[in-house]
Amino acid sequence: MAVQSFSEELIEQISRVLEGAATHSRLNDLFRESEIEEQGGTPKWERIKLALVCRQRRDKCGNNVAHFIEVVLNPVRFVRRNDEFEALRHRLNEVLAFSALHLGENGRLRPTTAAKTLSEAQERAGRLKAELMRRKVHGDVLKHCRVELLQENYFHAVLEATKSVAEKIRQRTGLTGDGDTIVTTAFQLNSPLLALNTLRTETEQSEQKGFANLLRGTFGTFRNPTAHGPKISWPMSEEDALDLLSLVSYLHRRLDEAALVRRS
Repeated sequence: MAVQSFSEELIEQISRVLEGAATHSRLNDLFRESEIEEQGGTPKWERIKLALVCRQRRDKCGNNVAHFIEVVLNPVRFVRRNDEFEALRHRLNEVLAFSALHLGENGRLRPTTAAKTLSEAQERAGRLKAELMRRKVHGDVLKHCRVELLQENYFHAVLEATKSVAEKIRQRTGLTGDGDTIVTTAFQLNSPLLALNTLRTETEQSEQKGFANLLRGTFGTFRNPTAHGPKISWPMSEEDALDLLSLVSYLHRRLDEAALVRRS
């Protein structure tokens, strides 16, 4: 893929994002791997900018700048650090949108339509997803509604996120079914399959019952209407979607922490 030259201002913005992806010593290795010669500089972003500007002037195109981006944000470098990779990728895509490029989840650049305004660039990069990452939302929320989030599709983001809660209960307990039925069986006080605590005191039992009711309320308020109603009849604002997805994140964390009770 032939890449047009980047403006010097754009290279600086790219450099300010990439500096968060490597230490000074690691930058040495990344420059060598990319076959780009250093040109000095003290802060990491300045080291990157000077080297990329010089190489682009020599090449008279942006190919090696693009190659350096792919080397630095190679997903293999972020094994077990997916949130860090996604945060850097999002910030970079806000910048790259102005040059008609987009960095995919595979760490490779692909052409797209150039953005003309900052708001358009932010929308393309996925404003909703970035806010969820800022809130440190549970990874299972992002995993189950990745496509919908990138499309800014709040209706289906809500639907997929609430589906993921019931799916986790099924995975942890081996139960089948859905909604109120699966919640009641999994969290009943007499013979639960999942327990948030020892269930010995009235307070602990109230917590168990309250969490079960929260699950039922989530399914009843959000999942059932979205599953059975047409999209046009369920207006979903960005604020509502963020709050709901944060709630689903809480449900996932409590499900992860719940003890699995083995029945004799």
